[in-house]
Amino acid sequence: MTITSGLHTPSSSDTASSDPRKDSLIEYPSLFPIKVMGVKVDALLPAVTTLARQFDPFFDAATVELRESSGGKYLGITITITATSREQLDGLYLALTAHPLVKVVL
Repeated sequence: MTITSGLHTPSSSDTASSDPRKDSLIEYPSLFPIKVMGVKVDALLPAVTTLARQFDPFFDAATVELRESSGGKYLGITITITATSREQLDGLYLALTAHPLVKVVL
């Protein structure tokens, strides 16, 4: 009779599922649009593009799309970054949502 120690040795299927790139629905690197909304003030757009550049050094501000709300009080900004990892996206989302001029990030 053989007694096992109860230790788990990882199989090839276990190691594949621990790879965060395989757990994501996003293939990296890829272009990734992020919508940011805030009160329409002059400082909003530069703040959003500065944060985008901090997380994506190749961010091209020429690709930014702007949409003003029907009442003109809010501004929607779509930035498209080159996503390279889940950590990068999480960091950018946290930085954007923490900014006092930003109301919503999608």
